[in-house]
Amino acid sequence: MKNITILGAGSWGTALYLLLRDNGHQVRLWSWQQSHVAEVLAEHENRQFLPGVPLPGDVEISSDMAVALVEAEVVVFAVPSHVVRSVAQEASSFIPQEAIIVNVAKGFEKDTLLRLSQVLAEELPTHDVVVLSGPSHAEEVAKKLPTTVVVSSLAMEAATEIQSVFMSDYFRIYTNDDIIGVELGGALKNIIALGAGIVDGLGMGDNTKAALMTRGLAEMARLGEAMGAKVFTFAGLTGIGDLIVTCGSMHSRNRRAGILLGKGHSLEDTLKEVGMVVEGVNAVANVHMLRQKYNVSMPISEMIYRVLFEGMDAKEAILTLMTRDKASES
Repeated sequence: MKNITILGAGSWGTALYLLLRDNGHQVRLWSWQQSHVAEVLAEHENRQFLPGVPLPGDVEISSDMAVALVEAEVVVFAVPSHVVRSVAQEASSFIPQEAIIVNVAKGFEKDTLLRLSQVLAEELPTHDVVVLSGPSHAEEVAKKLPTTVVVSSLAMEAATEIQSVFMSDYFRIYTNDDIIGVELGGALKNIIALGAGIVDGLGMGDNTKAALMTRGLAEMARLGEAMGAKVFTFAGLTGIGDLIVTCGSMHSRNRRAGILLGKGHSLEDTLKEVGMVVEGVNAVANVHMLRQKYNVSMPISEMIYRVLFEGMDAKEAILTLMTRDKASES
């Protein structure tokens, strides 16, 4: 049994809380909002982020970082990408020395363009950092539906330990030593999921979405290879696997946001209606800069950037992609 703290009581953090309790561990949740903590304790349900899923009567949740991290052997970062650094800074003085850090957020840090494991390594340099990623809707994990993901780390012995801690009869975990590819797959697929939603919002068909996903995967692998990832990783769970689940499900905030954008909603109104963090929006802006930095051709990602941030009409973006110069499939 491990003492585990999950920093972030959103949908994914809550689903992992239930999974890890099922596995026999002592688990605590941390939420930055005392009002949210009070609501969860009173209702034994996270109605704000994971409605309809009952929580145990003895659920442990706190807004006090020091209390939440007492004797933690594993610390899971389940907060949005844009606050990973600030939460790590706040937690750093309370995390026990030997604790393993597990990041389950997907994205990049704004401005620095660092992968999130790099951010955590900067703020928590004495700890092993493990990344957990793959096709895994919180709603389905909470229902104990069979799910398969990947763990990766620069310290693979820590990844193997986390594999044992999280793995269950409905949550299967593989190891992969390509941490760059694992993280990039999780971040980049959110961009393509926005595009898939836009296609749906415009009323386009299966042919269009299949083209978008396939050529989008090629862009993901192209940037990944330029950044030092293994191309084969993008053919696995954290590449095509996560792409399929995110582009095809209404559980996906990114797809839902894309649908609204395709129907003509503004980005501001779209984010208000979704009501939770849409990681793909930040990823689009970050990849716009990464594409330029590494001089990588990513026409789909660039058109999505123009739709989101430059006011380009979505139908015009698709026409622009369809009428590009002839090319080979590579």
